[in-house]
Formats: sequence, structure tokens, C-alpha cells
Amino acid sequence: MSLNKVLLMGNLTRDPELKATPSGAKVCNFSIATNYSFKDAQGNKKEVPEFHNIVVWGVQAENSAKYLKKGSSAFIEGRIQTRSWDGPDGKKQYKTEINADNVRFMSSPAGGAPRQSFGPNDPVPAPQPEKSEPIGKPEEFDIIDFGEDPNPDDIPF
Repeated sequence: MSLNKVLLMGNLTRDPELKATPSGAKVCNFSIATNYSFKDAQGNKKEVPEFHNIVVWGVQAENSAKYLKKGSSAFIEGRIQTRSWDGPDGKKQYKTEINADNVRFMSSPAGGAPRQSFGPNDPVPAPQPEKSEPIGKPEEFDIIDFGEDPNPDDIPF
């Protein structure tokens, strides 16, 4: 048995690039940075960045290109894949990438976007206007006073 599963959460280091293959399939490429934190022998906190190349396909590629930008936070779920090819000098070239199965949008660079997740075949929902009015008046809600020792059977959830 084997397992090739990657979970990453980091910030985009560049804007996504959306392209199409000759057959018309959409592919989006971007990279994210993650940090590894530790204390050195002297007790000083150190952070080491790691950069990951991400590849997303299909509808999810289009959504990633549309909603992600440099600086956005994203949670990536996928698998490691290494490609190889012959370079111009005849030497073998290698590139290790994360082939994303799921991309969750955690925030925008401005920090104002809601968290969203789109699967490979999910349509993108239309943006909803922000509501500035409260959803109800306090007197419209049931208030239950349990006193000091609530009975778990009385809790309405």
C-alpha cells in the first residue's frame, strides 16, 4: 500500500497563470510559500521559507485564476508529482509540483474575501452583497437562563 497526499497552507508568491492545453483543458500554475519555525541552539526563533509549485486543472483552475492573487492565503490538498524532460544542453531536468485536487481560498491579499472552497466540478457561486443590517432584534431570540448548573437536556442544540 502507498499514499501520496499533501496538505499545505500558505500565501501565493505570484499571481496565478491560467493556460489551456492543445486539447482545450484549463490548467493554472502558481506557487505558495510556507514557513518552518524552530529555535536554534541559542534559543533564537528561526523561520525557514519553503516554496511549492502548484498545478490545478479544469474548473478549479479557472476559479483559482479568478479569485486568487499574489499574497492570498490558500489551503491546498493534492499529491506530489515530479516531471522530467531533456534540457537545451541535453541534461535531464526535473520539476517537483503539487498537483492540487482541492484548493480552498482562505483570504484575499486585502484580507476581505470570505473563505471559500470549490471542488473540481463545482460552479463558482455569484458574489453575495454584504449585509450591514443585523439579522434580528435581541427580543426576537429565545434567551434561556440556566443559572449556575445547566441541565444538558435543556440545551437546545
